Amino acid sequence: MNNLRIDGDLPRETPLPHSWAACVGAGRANEALRADWQRQFTEAVAACGFRAVRFHGVFHDDMFVYRESYGHGFGRNSPLAAPVHTFSYVDKVFDFIVESGARPFVELGFMPRELATKQETVFWWGAHCSPPNDMGRWAELVARAVEHWIGRYGLDEVRQWRFEVWNEPNLVPHFWTGTKTEYFELYERTVTAIKAIDAGLKVGGPATSVFVPDDRYRGEVEDRSAMHATASASDVDALDWRPVWIEDFLGWCAKRDLPVDFVSTHLYPTDFAYGADGEAVQIARYADATFDDLTVLRQLLADSQYPDAEVHITEWSTSPSARDFIHDTVFAATYITRAYLKCVGLADSISYWTFTDVFEEGGAGLGPFHGGFGLVNESGIHKPTFHAFRMLNGLGDRLLLATDEGVVTRDSRTSALSAVFFNYPGKLALKSTGSYPETRALAEAGPHRRVRHTISGLEPGTTFLAEVLDWEHGNVAEAWYQLGSPLNLSRAQSEYLSGVADALRRFTLTVTGDGTLEIDVELPPWAVMSVRQAD
Repeated sequence: MNNLRIDGDLPRETPLPHSWAACVGAGRANEALRADWQRQFTEAVAACGFRAVRFHGVFHDDMFVYRESYGHGFGRNSPLAAPVHTFSYVDKVFDFIVESGARPFVELGFMPRELATKQETVFWWGAHCSPPNDMGRWAELVARAVEHWIGRYGLDEVRQWRFEVWNEPNLVPHFWTGTKTEYFELYERTVTAIKAIDAGLKVGGPATSVFVPDDRYRGEVEDRSAMHATASASDVDALDWRPVWIEDFLGWCAKRDLPVDFVSTHLYPTDFAYGADGEAVQIARYADATFDDLTVLRQLLADSQYPDAEVHITEWSTSPSARDFIHDTVFAATYITRAYLKCVGLADSISYWTFTDVFEEGGAGLGPFHGGFGLVNESGIHKPTFHAFRMLNGLGDRLLLATDEGVVTRDSRTSALSAVFFNYPGKLALKSTGSYPETRALAEAGPHRRVRHTISGLEPGTTFLAEVLDWEHGNVAEAWYQLGSPLNLSRAQSEYLSGVADALRRFTLTVTGDGTLEIDVELPPWAVMSVRQAD
């Protein structure tokens, strides 16, 4: 590779961490007991390279971890003398994840019913998102769980896990019924309990939701009146978007000399704000919003007392809605490809929310393509976003070339070259949509893009496989729409759509006798293309 040139120039290699594959999201722990969830996760690990998975509800009642009574059917429910912690359901889930070649990214929550001050605050499945009625029993629950996992998987393994305290506690009263300070106190008791077991275990937070350009979360609870200016802004991208609670969280921890191994938050480029009339206004930020937010977060950490803390974006997608039809489209695939490549090096993980439509926060989705978060639908049919992740997974760990249209990489173990290119129309924002037909107008956005590169210094005769995802290839949601958007698929329809989903445009490129690979392809709007050395 000493003679390798790209477009006539000697490449300057830099690391290419696969932050897109470091973790992926899923709905809740209990869903991971399903056979279809497990089949889809096994495929996602193999095809997309995911190394960890995060989900809600490890301590929810349907995992039966925390017990103050025997439980009953028709008989009397007798109290226990002291709380009992049982992990058989969680063991089934964590065993499967570890045996799949991945790790759990452990979100510690939600509150068991018998330990909660309020019950059933959010979701169809009734998550309890309150402070505990006994902080000592919460700390004991956390400690017993971590000790159990160390005993089952070994300390060296569990030191590779990440323990995140709660989920989106700024969203009161849905994900947290307490105050900001009460969350900070929960973090203190949790991190203290875990570090007492082993100082090498990694703990972080505050797992807050989104960036905002106003003071809605500055106080102890949300102030909707602070959103009014945001709701009426003519240019939301000109506003000063800041992370939620993180500066206060770091300052609070620093004063008490508490460890913060990582900072976690959620980045969604679409959100809403309430106007003065009380109506919610949808906000859609431009395509560089994630890059901007991560740049701000990195600087904030550099200026804090925790400059070496890891950064984990534990939820990220084009929107936080599980009924946004953009998620099913080629438009989302191109958006996430562009964002991940632009944000290289800014976060240790950017966890896509989620890998599957087996996801029941609002109950099961209505129909096979209902705007769910997943890379695959409930039946496992691949959405365009699945192929985007598969293409990203094919990249090497050394970056040779980065342009506005994609990257060329090398695998440090095998020296194999690979590339991903895309045609995203400008910096267009992707707005959430409530039906698939609303998304289709985006197909007309932007011109074609000609991608041309010459790579020399290669072995003559080497074959490269090119794959292209675009409006005409792999666009399974459009194929479903053309069938009449059936709510319930026949077996024949499922088989047909599965075929469409994987029918990308494929062709080969061969290195010439003088060792040159010529890439010259015209990509239509929203296309994503991978080029990789054939096996």
